[in-house]
Amino acid sequence: MTTPSDEERLARAALTHIIEPGDPHAGRALRHHGPTHFLQLLTDGPSEPVPTRAGTGTLLPAARDATEPRDEEPATGTSGAPRDNTAFPGTGDKRIESWRRRARTATPESDLDRITRCGGRFLIPGDTEWPSQLDDLHDTRPIGLWIRGPADLRSWALRSVAVVGARACTPYGAHTAATLAAGLAERGWVVVSGAAFGIDGAAHRGALGSGGATVAVLACGVDMPYPRGHAALIRRIAEQGLVIGELPPGSHPTRSRFVLRNRVIAALTRGTVVVEAEYRSGSLVTARAAATLGRHTMGVPGPVTSGLSAGVHELLRGEATLVTDATEIIELIGDIGQFAPPRRGPVLPRDLLDPDTAHILEALPGHHPAPLDAIAARAGTSPDHTLAKLYELHSLGFVERQQDDWRLTNTRTEPSNARHGGT
Repeated sequence: MTTPSDEERLARAALTHIIEPGDPHAGRALRHHGPTHFLQLLTDGPSEPVPTRAGTGTLLPAARDATEPRDEEPATGTSGAPRDNTAFPGTGDKRIESWRRRARTATPESDLDRITRCGGRFLIPGDTEWPSQLDDLHDTRPIGLWIRGPADLRSWALRSVAVVGARACTPYGAHTAATLAAGLAERGWVVVSGAAFGIDGAAHRGALGSGGATVAVLACGVDMPYPRGHAALIRRIAEQGLVIGELPPGSHPTRSRFVLRNRVIAALTRGTVVVEAEYRSGSLVTARAAATLGRHTMGVPGPVTSGLSAGVHELLRGEATLVTDATEIIELIGDIGQFAPPRRGPVLPRDLLDPDTAHILEALPGHHPAPLDAIAARAGTSPDHTLAKLYELHSLGFVERQQDDWRLTNTRTEPSNARHGGT
């Protein structure tokens, strides 16, 4: 792969200002024309007059909302006659005009200078740091990525997992997300999320708290922390991990940009874990995008009485895999041979008895003493064999003798302190 030229980098920086993330029409044009020629077609081609504020002659700012025009209208010029849009076949006139309006206000040199001044960089396909798995998005692949942080995105993405979920999460969800993220980070995995309130923030904090690696994928400029309440968290991620986004510095988020951002989270990672989500949730969009891309999708079960678990449970009824801790996630997405430990309940002292001895123990009545002959008859063994096993059980503290009878000891068995799900 050849190293991208400065001209291509400048063109792609301009296109991130002009094109909304995930626009397949722009992706198709970019693939056909290349970034430099595509930009030239937008800046030098025919265009409609730019609307002005009444009586001032001042240019209106370029539309920055993610809502793009529909493409079914015929391409027409100012006179109403059809316009030749052969450079962008299948793309409507209104969409092209939107691109051209934005092209007039694009300032790629300023954007590149701004990202450099805040300690960041602009990454494009062909760079050694570009994660090749993003190419699975085809025409919706990012035009480029604006990045803050010291780490190498390509190497981090090779060993990464997304942890996402509801913004208005429960304490159970926040605790679970933080615990999962900490466990993944401690095992050398990179935790990727969207820096939102709720599950996203808990996942980032869990990874950071264990001294691990985390990546925040924003739906705005990487110099515009959003939500504002997570400004300190995002700043810490930029210092210890990576903050990335498709939009140039200074860009603000919109509702549709949050949804489109999720495809990058899904493509960048080896799998997506949903901790809590309602039926209509952006987290489920991420999981379904991961499944479409051939990535692993996982869900953490919750209470059936919680609406925040309903979306996860619906996901688990489909192709998603149920997971409860970091080792189960790694078993699914990690290398061959990385198995989660077998799950079993706590080991009790009587579990360690040989089957013959345990059989005699089970023959003793639960609440009253019994003579040797009765115990032997109940166990179906000889009195001599039964007596030998009773003395063995007596030495281990399971039974006691009362004159000629035998009974279970009255000592309360202490509960096991084994960790749930442990070995």
